[in-house]
Amino acid sequence: MIIRSDNGPQFISNKFQDTCKELKLEHERIPFKTPNKNAHIEAFHRLLEDECLSRYEFKSYTEAYEAVSEYIKFYNKVRIHSSLGYISPVEFYHKTLEGTAKPLKIKL
Repeated sequence: MIIRSDNGPQFISNKFQDTCKELKLEHERIPFKTPNKNAHIEAFHRLLEDECLSRYEFKSYTEAYEAVSEYIKFYNKVRIHSSLGYISPVEFYHKTLEGTAKPLKIKL
């Protein structure tokens, strides 16, 4: 399995590299100054910032972790996504398993 990231300092730490090895993940870095190569995660980070992080003032790491965890559950299970036909990712996943998901139109 491959995990793609930008070249941020958090992705060059020994802890991150050790975790990748432990989980048998190949770490792929996008080229410098090419955020478009990682557009999906960049879009998610923007939504996370706008819809979660900027709404609260956290007093501890634990508080922030809980808020982000809840947002990720909301994002995957409740929040509708226009790119998935206005359903949640979990609903799209189940429809895909059932064979009832509509094909996605990719705009180029």
